[in-house]
Amino acid sequence: MTSVTEWRELAREPVADCRIFTVERSVTESPVDGARHGFYRIRSQDWSQVVPITREGDVVLVRQYRHGSARVTLEIPGGLVDPGEDPAGTALRECLEETGYRGRNVVSLGVVNPNPALFDNRLHAYLATDVELERPIANTGTEYTEVVLRPVRDLRSMLLSGEIDHGLVAATLWRYLNEHVAR
Repeated sequence: MTSVTEWRELAREPVADCRIFTVERSVTESPVDGARHGFYRIRSQDWSQVVPITREGDVVLVRQYRHGSARVTLEIPGGLVDPGEDPAGTALRECLEETGYRGRNVVSLGVVNPNPALFDNRLHAYLATDVELERPIANTGTEYTEVVLRPVRDLRSMLLSGEIDHGLVAATLWRYLNEHVAR
C-alpha cells in the first residue's frame, strides 16, 4: 500500500489579479516519479459567514444576484475577511451591512476549505442569536441585497428542495441544523 505525500513546489508565478482574488501558476514535482507539472491556484482572503437568528426564531437570509451563476440566490450574510480583521468581526460586519441586523455575539460553527483543488483560503462560519434590526441595508454600487426572514424550521426543506443551493452556505446551514436544532 502506498501513502500519499505532499508535492514539492519548485516555482510560482502570478497569472491574473482579479481584484478580490488572484490566480497563480505553481510548478510542482511529483513525489512518485519526479515529473514536473503545472497547476493553477486561486488565492483569496479568508471568507466569513453567519447564520443570524432573531429572538422570534427566524433566520435572516439575503437574496442577491450572483454573477458566477447569473441568477438570484438565497444565502446567509458573508464576505471577505479584511486584512487584519477577525473573522468573527467580519461575520457581524457583513450581517449588519447586508441585512441591517446587528448581532453582538457569535459562536463558531467551524472552518472549512472552500475547494482545496483550487483555493488556498478558508471559510469561517458562525452563529449569531438574538440579532436585531438596527438600520437599513448598506447596499453599494456592486452589491444589492434583500432581506428574507424565514422560520428556522423551514431550513431543512429549503436546503433539500434547492431553494438554498450555494454549497458553502448549505455546508454551514447543515452544520447549524445538526449541532443546534433538534429534529
